[in-house]
Amino acid sequence: MTVAKTIEISAESANGFDDAVRAGIAKASETIHGIDGAYIKEQKVVVADNAVSSYRVHMMVTFTLD
Repeated sequence: MTVAKTIEISAESANGFDDAVRAGIAKASETIHGIDGAYIKEQKVVVADNAVSSYRVHMMVTFTLD
């Protein structure tokens, strides 16, 4: 039997949404094993001086419990 758990994390990057997702998964995988996937719940941009300064994602990360 397989049991999975889902957690919610946020990540930010100056290089785009894709980079923010990759950074979030990379950081989560430092302490969580068996990550199966992620659902991008929300995407936001931070605006400074009338320009996009960073990209944020809020995601649900699912992993299999040992």
